[in-house]
Amino acid sequence: MPTTQNNNTIKSDKLAEDIAALALSKKASDVQMIDVRELTSITDFFIICSADTEVQVKAISDAIRRGTDSKPWRVEGYEHLRWILMDYIDVVAHVFTTSEREYYNLERLWADAPVKEILDEPANAPAAHSG
Repeated sequence: MPTTQNNNTIKSDKLAEDIAALALSKKASDVQMIDVRELTSITDFFIICSADTEVQVKAISDAIRRGTDSKPWRVEGYEHLRWILMDYIDVVAHVFTTSEREYYNLERLWADAPVKEILDEPANAPAAHSG
């Protein structure tokens, strides 16, 4: 049924973008959306981001959990706050401390997948003008 597949794809795209935006709202760094739909059936997207402190890892994870309409199927890592994984089935979010992210280097494992870096672009940024 192509309609269901298309709706699921649109839904997972939107959820992935929402999660990335929520991470940025709490100043996550190096936010990446990895499209693994062509490589695995376990999920459609990974969102990977970093934080400098464990407090910030918790703040980012809390913002994602509170800011999405969907509830995660599974959450792991709140005990130690170095790597929190939130599994939304079609999207899996990984919030790392910078050192943990460097150590595990998940991006290397999915190097064949398309990656979109999500940048924090302020909506109210002043327009550049020449003068």
